[in-house]
Amino acid sequence: MNSKRQNQVAEIIKRNFGIVLQSEGPFIFDSTLVTVTNVNMSPDLSIAKIYLSVYNAEDKQAVLILMNQHKHSLTQHLVHRVRRHVRRIPKLDFYLDDTLDEMYRLNSLFDKLHEEKQMGIDESE
Repeated sequence: MNSKRQNQVAEIIKRNFGIVLQSEGPFIFDSTLVTVTNVNMSPDLSIAKIYLSVYNAEDKQAVLILMNQHKHSLTQHLVHRVRRHVRRIPKLDFYLDDTLDEMYRLNSLFDKLHEEKQMGIDESE
């Protein structure tokens, strides 16, 4: 369970890193859209695990590699936005959030089962 301060800092990082990605993202990964879905802070607030959702990209791992290559620049932009709100800037770790991909996969699986009439009794009958 996260402390109140962990949740506060996580929300500050989430909001401001999203803004950094909006402004700096097109310079890093062209037309790919990257959004922040969640941020988890370590208990000592020294590490921020940032979960990212990637759209319009075939190779999502390549986007994470680009993010790690530009980590210093992204961190500096984040520092300018949050330095008044946090005492210590956390180390950023990026993770791929594949929740949306999993949802699309399950929806297509349910659609396929529905087309094959394997969903059980039809409610309209």
